Amino acid sequence: MGSLRITLCAGLLGVAFLTPAAQAADGGDGGGVAVTPASPAPGTDVALRVSGCASSRTGTAVSAAFVAEVRLTGADGTLVGETRVRTELKAGSYDVKISCGDRSRSGALTVVEGPVGPSEAPAQPSPYASPVAPVHAGGGGTAQHLASATGPGTAHAVTGLVLAGVAAAAVALRRSRRSRGSD
Repeated sequence: MGSLRITLCAGLLGVAFLTPAAQAADGGDGGGVAVTPASPAPGTDVALRVSGCASSRTGTAVSAAFVAEVRLTGADGTLVGETRVRTELKAGSYDVKISCGDRSRSGALTVVEGPVGPSEAPAQPSPYASPVAPVHAGGGGTAQHLASATGPGTAHAVTGLVLAGVAAAAVALRRSRRSRGSD
């Protein structure tokens, strides 16, 4: 699970840097806040990119739209982080407050309606999450084969006798070589 989450985070950060996003410019220092996707639906994962934080390598972003405070990290004046939009939100604009070092700035996040069509609705889990009847376990497809098998046949018996004879001959040969070496 950990590698899947890292892959997802890296992909979101790559998308954040390569796609156009909603920009909310801070009037004082020219720094901005980019949110990807620009207009998420409730329950969507979002990536934040904050520029103009040259004096700090960490920061935070807070919004009523986020499930938790976002921890921002980065270098060269650009900080990135990710979070999820609350699932119970209504469509609208929500303020995002960013703090990095001794600076504070704000931006806006526009949340749009979630999926409404039956084809876009998330799949509902089945009503039974665990078995409701005994499970036939063990054996798989071999159980039926073994039930009909009668045991070893003539070919198995002959093979076993040949292997036993070879083993007896090897033991006798080794014993005879040892007795010659000690004389």
